[in-house]
Amino acid sequence: MSKPIYQLVDELPKGGLTVTALRSLDFVIPGQWNNLVGFDNTIRTVTGETDEALIQQIGERAVTLYNDKSQGYQRALWLYESVDSAAGLLGAAAIANRIGQDTFLGFLKHLTPKPERAQSIDLCIKLVTELVAFCQINGIPGDSIGDFLAALKDYSGESLMRMAALVSFDGLIPLGAGFTEKALSVLKGTSPSELSHNQTFKGVDELIPGNDNASKLSFITQSFESTKGWMDDFVSARNLTQGDLVNNLSKFVEISSDKLDYLGAFLDVTVKYYRHTGIQTLARRLIERAVAEI
Repeated sequence: MSKPIYQLVDELPKGGLTVTALRSLDFVIPGQWNNLVGFDNTIRTVTGETDEALIQQIGERAVTLYNDKSQGYQRALWLYESVDSAAGLLGAAAIANRIGQDTFLGFLKHLTPKPERAQSIDLCIKLVTELVAFCQINGIPGDSIGDFLAALKDYSGESLMRMAALVSFDGLIPLGAGFTEKALSVLKGTSPSELSHNQTFKGVDELIPGNDNASKLSFITQSFESTKGWMDDFVSARNLTQGDLVNNLSKFVEISSDKLDYLGAFLDVTVKYYRHTGIQTLARRLIERAVAEI
């Protein structure tokens, strides 16, 4: 365990590139995401409570639940953090010290476009990370695809924002229209050996169901295939296009239309949406359970 849950929530940024990028997606899911920061503030917002003694009691119970290693909360956080870290390894340190000094174009000398094949595999692994983290948080077996699909229909708030970011930043922007078909086609043509060399997979493979890379690949493929319909419906219901997303993002970050192949790499390095919204999801679930148990 790295830090107590209350500290993780207290230290969430109120601004910066991750928050800015997520806010650019408000037009996709209007009014769904509120950047809840601060543990006590989150308790008040989630519960509507104003009684300080009760707020403290809820907080203490939530902390106790998080600290219980027989529960899956810490493992879910590990997944959220690991998938972000693994996806953003390319040139992160070199880029970090330039944030705030340059426009987007200034970052390009530190980046190379991610090959479509690697981007497709990353998208599939990130989707499976969401599924496995959901199972950990809810105390159900990690291969419960059906339960995840049922819950996905009711996703809201920070959880829905995380899926919106997955579809947008890891799907439509780098891969374009038909990104689910492209990703699934790549995945079906991927060998267990190739999967084992993927940086994002190596970051989270410990908790992906399966006894070996072949069975893990089979689970990833089955999970993505099962969730593909939800992602396609999400895009079509909102008439989302790569152009819409890039145009809206460009209100916050300078983007050149002839550099779109670099944009996926830029987002991987600078936008840690899994960790940010994942901590918010954990806090909400812990608080809701704490209230129910008090």
